[in-house]
Amino acid sequence: MAKTHRVEVLLWSIALPGFGQILNGKFLKGLLLIALEFLINIQSNLNSVIISSFYGRINETVIEVNYQWLMFYPCLYMFGIWDAYKDTKGAITPYDAIPFVVGAYFGTIGAIYSSSLLGSVWSGILGILIGIGLGLLIRYYLRMVRIEKKRDAP
Repeated sequence: MAKTHRVEVLLWSIALPGFGQILNGKFLKGLLLIALEFLINIQSNLNSVIISSFYGRINETVIEVNYQWLMFYPCLYMFGIWDAYKDTKGAITPYDAIPFVVGAYFGTIGAIYSSSLLGSVWSGILGILIGIGLGLLIRYYLRMVRIEKKRDAP
């Protein structure tokens, strides 16, 4: 696929889980991800929490949010991005999923500890960004180890 299409799908997936799948022609999967995103968004009160976070009312976000639903969001979000990325890339190399998985994990950790840090939204976003960065480093390291093993193999 063309590189511009990959970037477009990736950006639409970042905007809303499921949009990238629809652009890739995976309509059922895309609609399912959009429906799950809306369900989690409504059940966790995410929109009102985002507004409170933008105004800097962190204590209000902690009270408003439903953490049992919010903890699903980073995983759904990162899965939607990964799945759309995977479908446009074609051949997937080993370790490509690591940044997405670590990003989802750290985003969930950020959501769990958000009452003591920056609030529900900012802690989750910061966790995702840290996780993606750490995941990229882990992926790079594992690829280098794999290359070294191939080079040393008889």
